[in-house]
Amino acid sequence: MLKIKNYISQFHPIVWVLLIGTVLSRGSAFMTLPFLSIYLSRTMDLSPIIIGLTVGISPLMGTVGGFIGGHLSDRFGRKPVMLISLFAVAFVYYGFTVAGGQGWFILLNAINGLSNSFFEPTSQALMADLTDKERRMKVYSLRYTAMNIGASVGPLIGAYLATTSAKLSFAITGTTYLFYALVLVYFLNKLVIQTQGQQIKKNVSFADAFRIIRTDKALKYLIIGITLINIGYAQIDSNLPQVLEGKLENGVVIFSSLLTINAIMVVFLQMPISHLAEKFRLMQVMFVGSFFMAAGLISFSFVNGWITAVIAMVLVTFGEILIFPSNSLMIDQLAPEHLRGTYFGAGQFRKIGNFLGPIFGGFLLTHFQGQIMFLVIAIITLFSIIFFLSGNRSFVKMNKVNHKVL
Repeated sequence: MLKIKNYISQFHPIVWVLLIGTVLSRGSAFMTLPFLSIYLSRTMDLSPIIIGLTVGISPLMGTVGGFIGGHLSDRFGRKPVMLISLFAVAFVYYGFTVAGGQGWFILLNAINGLSNSFFEPTSQALMADLTDKERRMKVYSLRYTAMNIGASVGPLIGAYLATTSAKLSFAITGTTYLFYALVLVYFLNKLVIQTQGQQIKKNVSFADAFRIIRTDKALKYLIIGITLINIGYAQIDSNLPQVLEGKLENGVVIFSSLLTINAIMVVFLQMPISHLAEKFRLMQVMFVGSFFMAAGLISFSFVNGWITAVIAMVLVTFGEILIFPSNSLMIDQLAPEHLRGTYFGAGQFRKIGNFLGPIFGGFLLTHFQGQIMFLVIAIITLFSIIFFLSGNRSFVKMNKVNHKVL
């Protein structure tokens, strides 16, 4: 009991509110969004293109909005940006319950992507604001674990509600975000938050912030590298199920089982692996993670049954565990104190990979075959190492005096 109490006391209470909120909000979102296309196809006479546009508008807006939201949090504070974003997401899901036309769904999901892109970098920046540097890797790992707990539970509930009352799932998700926002209002008002660089934040214009981001070579290389990783990782949810269904007799069952394995591994292995990774330089961790990711994608090209599919997913998951929390810490180390939100926001440009990955993978799958697709995507993923190394060199060159190494 004492150990648990000491562990909890390592982090600010608001950090724990954000972590618990991440579990609840991600769980409710995954209860709804994966089934949005099914809901639209059942309740409206929409073409697959319009349904794809409706679903895809959210990550597309997220790519654009992250930098803006992160910069606003630097200028005007984390609190207003986070709270307005959460209340807006709650409004979106309540709106889904009464929306009656395709235009409303496109608009609402665009607001959803924009609001989430404002909230994500701002909440990450606030976690960093409230956590000592030596504990930030642990915080980012906890956050990623929380995301995966929600992502593993949400679809199970959503699958049931999709066949009974989809509008109820929208209402539950909206209520969850509303409750999250109200709890955050209470704690943010109750607890005094001291952050560094507060006066500087108010004096940095959008143009100045954009200029700083544009000239930071290390950040640009990091974003390109993680975008390439996302192109590979996006195949898991988009083109992998199509390959398995066409190649294996029980492909759908295998795919759903792989998702479960992935979620369980992340939940139980994220923290111990991150603890081990802290003993190495971040660049080494990202390097190894990229190899695991590429090895997993290559393995998917040779899948012929349960065993090979599970091995491939295990390799991809190890890569995921190593790369994504490390990416957050790398951005944290690159960011000046007064531009932390802006840097985390700029990191949202990596979602271009989530947008392009399914499209490019689908093109390869259509014109060639699954084996060729995964081999090509794996090579693209490996190219991320070049950009990570280049970013590391740029960072070291700029910070020789401080002897900081990614």
